[in-house]
Amino acid sequence: MVEMYATSTKMTDPLQINAFLAAIEGIDFSQDNQTLAVKSKDYYWYSPILAKTLSDKLGEVVVKPKTRAEVVRVAAAACRQQIHLTVRGGGTGNYGQCVPLVGGIVLDLTGLNRVLSIEPGRVTCEAGAVMMDVERAVRANPCVQGGQELLMYPSTRDIATVGGFVGGGYGGAGSIRNGILKDPGNVTSIKVVTLEAQPRVIELVNTDIQKVHHAFGTNGIMVELTLSLKPAVDWIHHIALFDGYSEALSLCVSATEAVKQTVAIGANDSANAKLLDAFLITAVERRFAPFYEKEFGERFPHNRDAVFSMIHPDYMDRWRAMVAEHGGVETLAMTEQELSMAAIPPAFECGWNHTTLMALRQDSSWTNLQTIHSWPLDIGQIEEQMQRWGDEVLMHHEFARDHDGAVVFGLPLVAYFDKDRLYEIINEFEADGCVVLDNHVYTIEGGGMKTIDSAQIDFKKVADPHGLMNPGKTEGWRDEMRVPFERL
Repeated sequence: MVEMYATSTKMTDPLQINAFLAAIEGIDFSQDNQTLAVKSKDYYWYSPILAKTLSDKLGEVVVKPKTRAEVVRVAAAACRQQIHLTVRGGGTGNYGQCVPLVGGIVLDLTGLNRVLSIEPGRVTCEAGAVMMDVERAVRANPCVQGGQELLMYPSTRDIATVGGFVGGGYGGAGSIRNGILKDPGNVTSIKVVTLEAQPRVIELVNTDIQKVHHAFGTNGIMVELTLSLKPAVDWIHHIALFDGYSEALSLCVSATEAVKQTVAIGANDSANAKLLDAFLITAVERRFAPFYEKEFGERFPHNRDAVFSMIHPDYMDRWRAMVAEHGGVETLAMTEQELSMAAIPPAFECGWNHTTLMALRQDSSWTNLQTIHSWPLDIGQIEEQMQRWGDEVLMHHEFARDHDGAVVFGLPLVAYFDKDRLYEIINEFEADGCVVLDNHVYTIEGGGMKTIDSAQIDFKKVADPHGLMNPGKTEGWRDEMRVPFERL
């Protein structure tokens, strides 16, 4: 990991900072070095390339509003003083999304943490609400008998914020059942504060939410979001072990097809041997086991490959039959409450980017990649890749729905040697027909998008006309687009 308390040259005229602070009197702020160091960082240190690039990047003042009205005051003052502003939530992203490249204001939205309303099928909350707090609230609310649940969340659910997930995320636990964040209906409304001398609140609904989804906070300050819900399920967190990674992947493919069919027909028939309801399907090969030894011991030994899953309790008989058909052996089946009592991590903390986090906690020489494999999955190709790269690449795959189809995300660990070798491996993945979402760059387009989203840039012209928000994170914004600010 990088040195947490690195310093960098200040970018803003102190007179501007002082005028800004005078304008936001009464709103919490800090210029303490330790606070600046913590709040200017995310998990970019997953990448040794970003660790080197971003280690000295710091904001100059951290501001923590508690209401939308305070956010509007901050936005107005930042605009009038022409100070760059970077929004952050829980800081669990790993691309440097919330790392300020040119100093300025770090706007910490975790003070906007209220759940505003819960209705059948939807929850409205402030952007700084922690996803675990929202999940608890919707499960406990009596408007639907038995409670409701979020459609998806990242592996860092317990500390990630709703705004951070939507602003920088893509999918997570729940994606096998409900698709990815951008799929229609998953997020239905986002309210955004503009960075203008007289800020406005703009509500984006339906497809217009894509203007700010996964935009890294470059084109407006999200303050309120409405997410869709489904009836709550007490998911069974499960581990199945296999003699080979191919067998584990084969089970995941069969499970994905069964979940697709269940979603397509809208069935709730656990007696139907062709159907399956699952919230998570994750495959990790045996070389991940040492990173989980303390948590799982013989439940995930060094000589077996594993599938971590979250299965609807009504479908456990079907799941166990599928595991047996593919040569698997069950070593864990517990609800989240039972896991908590036994001090065992939930299954979703054994997948997605948590696998990288677990590895880095023990050995900082690892990094990871993010790939997409075509469907149907070519298991033979993955076997060949494992032979080709040996101990240099450890395989891990996440299974998700993609509209009416399916998608497989690879999040392999890579033994980092140098940048040239890392990109040789990336090129080999691409030569194999895989899409690589480069998590070793900090721009939207350089990572996942690959192309400039003109709708996001057009909205930035409206919501951030002076180009003050999170500069350097989108390649689509050019200096000539900036509207000169005229002081009154």
